[in-house]
Amino acid sequence: MYFKKYTDHDYEAVCDFLIELNDRDTSHINWNWARFEWMYEHPEFNKDLLEAIGLWIDQEKVVGAAIYDMYFGEGFCGVLPEYKLLYPEILDYACANLKDDSGFALAVCDDNKDEMDMVLNKDFTRIDQTENIMELDLNREFNATLPEGYSFANPDPIEDLYELSWLFWQGFDHGEDKTEFEKEELTTPRQRKHFNRDLSMAARDSEGELVSLCGLWYSPKTDYVYVEPVCTIPSQRGKGVAKAVIHEALNRAKKLGAKRAFVISDMDFYARLGFRNRYHYTFWRKI
Repeated sequence: MYFKKYTDHDYEAVCDFLIELNDRDTSHINWNWARFEWMYEHPEFNKDLLEAIGLWIDQEKVVGAAIYDMYFGEGFCGVLPEYKLLYPEILDYACANLKDDSGFALAVCDDNKDEMDMVLNKDFTRIDQTENIMELDLNREFNATLPEGYSFANPDPIEDLYELSWLFWQGFDHGEDKTEFEKEELTTPRQRKHFNRDLSMAARDSEGELVSLCGLWYSPKTDYVYVEPVCTIPSQRGKGVAKAVIHEALNRAKKLGAKRAFVISDMDFYARLGFRNRYHYTFWRKI
């Protein structure tokens, strides 16, 4: 058993660790390999800090990890079940090496009493921040029917950068003023290693503009997909476009072997699609 700091060569090993962790205990599904990959190549993820990620290795396999979330100050601490005695050491490392001026915070599943007790023993304080995971059983039929005049698309994150950025700008409620949008500098996307373009479903309206998108992340090593991101421009909401896009993506994921889907959300929108609350997480901080 030994400790090491993260390097780019450890990427697959960390993904495998998160896959095994969630295969053994899905109460950690708020941190899964797909969330790690989505975050890792996100333009806001600060890769200058990567060496601070801590890994605990046994027989050349990652058995525990402390990972920051985008920036220092918040992150994830996890360990395979048979190594749970390492968890306090991992917490200590995160508090010392992944903190910002407000300390270090992490989300702990309310159902995970062992980790909750260890966090309390380390003098973490509960803060007014929570996270919710919803789950959908894919053993059902999904009706992927777009309104008349709309069509499905699989935009390329690099070739269609401008279109996608404009969709995200509107879809995440930054406004509908294209002049303001174009004042923002477009960030060249990073190529995600396991990205499957066929699972990144979008819809175009009758004029060919991208109006809605659902991204899914799937690995054949798992039986689930992770939903991220989902957005629809305000003028197209309430027409069933997003539902059709999500259903088409889920139908494709089912064909690859996915049996369930997870999303970090508590929105009624997902409940209407059949998602049900699965896990609730409370955030704890140590200053």
